[in-house]
Amino acid sequence: MPKILLIDDDAELGGPLAVYFQRFGLELACALTPSAGLALLRQGGFDAAILDVMLPEMDGFALCRAIRKDSQLPIIMLTARGEVMDRVVGLELGADDYLPKPFEPRELVARLLTVLRRQRLPDATPSLHFDGLDIHLDTRRVLRQGPDGMVELELTSTEFELLTLLAREPGKVLGRDDILNRLRGHEAELQTRAVDLLVSRLRKKLEPLDCIKTWRNAGYSLAVGRV
Repeated sequence: MPKILLIDDDAELGGPLAVYFQRFGLELACALTPSAGLALLRQGGFDAAILDVMLPEMDGFALCRAIRKDSQLPIIMLTARGEVMDRVVGLELGADDYLPKPFEPRELVARLLTVLRRQRLPDATPSLHFDGLDIHLDTRRVLRQGPDGMVELELTSTEFELLTLLAREPGKVLGRDDILNRLRGHEAELQTRAVDLLVSRLRKKLEPLDCIKTWRNAGYSLAVGRV
């Protein structure tokens, strides 16, 4: 059973949500503070985390940054105000998805199942090989050519899925809306900006390899030779 960690200072939220999660085969553990949440994460055994933005000790953005230093655990941010900038910042820091409060528990479960499915979904093709880039689909490892040989990259689940999406059809231009809908499985208010942020983040991690091409008013494609 997948185990999820909720870090939210609302003491009345975790109990009912844990009961609801059980209906979908999910186990929910709760922490009321970032320090308590980080302590639980260090013990291991979690498959994803849900972070509230408004927290004591540090906000959810700082907490997301702290988690990303050591882990690529799937993260969903809860943005109390639902503001666009909150969502932009969360995505820039490496969050895999966001959900504004108040939210419907069923939608939160749906988004959790989506990121978990992307994280664990097996693939019939074990790997994709390009000039200076290896993508291992079965182990979700990405290796990029560096000055001293191949270097393994640390990608979030969404970054990995974006790279894989482009790599499955190298040279084909995929529009922003199409990319977002195929990655998330649902419409989102932040369509164009979200994809641009993900591409920018992925490009930075792929440097000095320049393999994602922007097509003005059209979208993105993987521009690197397959081997």
